[in-house]
Amino acid sequence: MRALIIEDEKLAANRLARLLVQIDPNIQVIGQIESVRKAVQQFNSGLKPDVAFLDIQLADGLSFEIFDQTQVPCPVIFTTAYDEYAIKAFKVNSIDYLLKPIDADELAAALQKFRHLAAPVPVSVTPNLELLQKAMHMLGQTPYKNRFVVKVGEHIKAIPVDQVDFFFSKEKATFLQTKENKRFVIDFSLEQLENLLDPQQFFRINRSYMISLPAIQDIVSYSNSRLKTFLRNAPEPDVVVSREKVNAFKNWLDR
Repeated sequence: MRALIIEDEKLAANRLARLLVQIDPNIQVIGQIESVRKAVQQFNSGLKPDVAFLDIQLADGLSFEIFDQTQVPCPVIFTTAYDEYAIKAFKVNSIDYLLKPIDADELAAALQKFRHLAAPVPVSVTPNLELLQKAMHMLGQTPYKNRFVVKVGEHIKAIPVDQVDFFFSKEKATFLQTKENKRFVIDFSLEQLENLLDPQQFFRINRSYMISLPAIQDIVSYSNSRLKTFLRNAPEPDVVVSREKVNAFKNWLDR
């Protein structure tokens, strides 16, 4: 069995690697990766482990983001420091979750479970990311932002998230656009907003725009398998959905 460890804590990764070999000397740990970015790069380059152990919180974001950016070609076992009640909430679609510090017996049981899985990977072992994110949100571990504080001259104003049409970046600044066609500069990058906002309410369609569904006035097909959106009060007449985002965008629309 070829195992991949995706974990940003070096000590935890080394301990897991030792436990795996102790449980089964035939297990080969083919790599340790500490970030979402590097995991995506490795999977895109053709890395195909038999099983991957994913820490939920990595150095540059949540491991769920890996599934948004690439195809994970193997079953996964999430590892997490959340309490046992969170673990029970996360047990969906035949995915295992191991509580840190990882217990050797529980690890052995998880490995035994995956040995019974047939190849190719069944649909049932694909994590339901929406349910996982909901569970984490309910447990208060990744609370979504409810409002943004902005400056209006010498005044400070709080803008509720449900009043936001979209966010966009321009000339190294990030702007918040409200449903009332008001625009404010905020101190967050779009990358940060992806982790702060409810993914059911906002979607990052390209490098410059993160939008809400009510802001969309029309969507049309565009060249190179892309889509073109027309947003209410956008600073440009149309905004293109990146080709690599099209499928995920369609799934988001269909929720």
